Amino acid sequence: MEYYPNLIMDALKHVVHPGKGKDIVTLGMVEDDLRIDGKRISFSLLFDRANDPMVGSIKKACVQAVKTYVDEAAEIEGNIYVKVKPKEKPAETKALPGVKNIIAVASGKGGVGKSTVTSNLAVALAKAGYSVGLLDADIFGPSVPIMFQTEDARPVLEKINGKDKIIPVEKYGVKMLSIGYFVNPDDALIWRGAMATNAIRQLINDGNWGELDYLLIDLPPGTSDIHLTIVQTISITGAVIVSTPQNVALADAVKGVSMFQSKNIQVPVLGLVENMAWFTPAELPDNKYYIFGKDGGSKLANKMGIPLLGQIPLVQSIREGGDAGEPAALNDASVTGLAFADLAQKVVECVEKRNATLPETKIVEMKK
Repeated sequence: MEYYPNLIMDALKHVVHPGKGKDIVTLGMVEDDLRIDGKRISFSLLFDRANDPMVGSIKKACVQAVKTYVDEAAEIEGNIYVKVKPKEKPAETKALPGVKNIIAVASGKGGVGKSTVTSNLAVALAKAGYSVGLLDADIFGPSVPIMFQTEDARPVLEKINGKDKIIPVEKYGVKMLSIGYFVNPDDALIWRGAMATNAIRQLINDGNWGELDYLLIDLPPGTSDIHLTIVQTISITGAVIVSTPQNVALADAVKGVSMFQSKNIQVPVLGLVENMAWFTPAELPDNKYYIFGKDGGSKLANKMGIPLLGQIPLVQSIREGGDAGEPAALNDASVTGLAFADLAQKVVECVEKRNATLPETKIVEMKK
């Protein structure tokens, strides 16, 4: 008598799982490894766990079914194997599902105006019609509350789907969260690294950011635990590096680019912003004085093969706007307002190009 797979499977349909009330074929317990070699028949049974109490009785029932419905002479004893079903991974819940693009703004060193650039870029994007959020991730030196004159703001909690969510502060069309809203501005934060990283996770995961086109993250200077926590928590669309034209700042900017482009992180670098590119006094608006060097940022961007997103001049109005909580990007008619509007447009173009040509950035996995 010649055996064939359908004959065997039809026989196994007579074996009913005692606890589930259905036959083992319908339950998908017969693995796709059925082998027929003359009278020898072998296959595997899938169980949820290796020590399932039904293993022995179901194997015996399979032997009986094959001998009854196929052939008494079939060699089936000892040829039924047990496999454990692979555990299904729980569906991953994406952090910040309503945020289309997350942009990390970083610098290799402090003092290059990174927070000023981030704040004005956020305002310029909002003025261009995009929905924008700004996360101040500089835990030990939060600047966003000052730059938006919201130091006295205290975000409130709201129950959403049974969970407490932090409602961001909103001004100039930008939603903002900063550790500066939760601590006394005169107190120094003396925290260990774990406390700082936990605070960042809470601002990300517990913030009610809603639907956003862009979430900008103002990172602390350098490369630290905060940076690693960010890339381990959310998928970063791309990074923007801020530097001044002077060599000492550019040397550190290289490290910032290298961090994001490293094998373990692999976040696309959208480009470089050269801040304080030249000094223009208010009384001589057509004059440019290159007090930190000339075109250092553009030369570095060209050398590293990344776009130069913009050159922001050093003018008194930027400093005044930051101190007064009125970002210079609010003034469309000013030289700085135009510079930040142009920067925002360049960032949008680079993000669109990145999204069209590259896959979504993977969250960095924790190494145990």
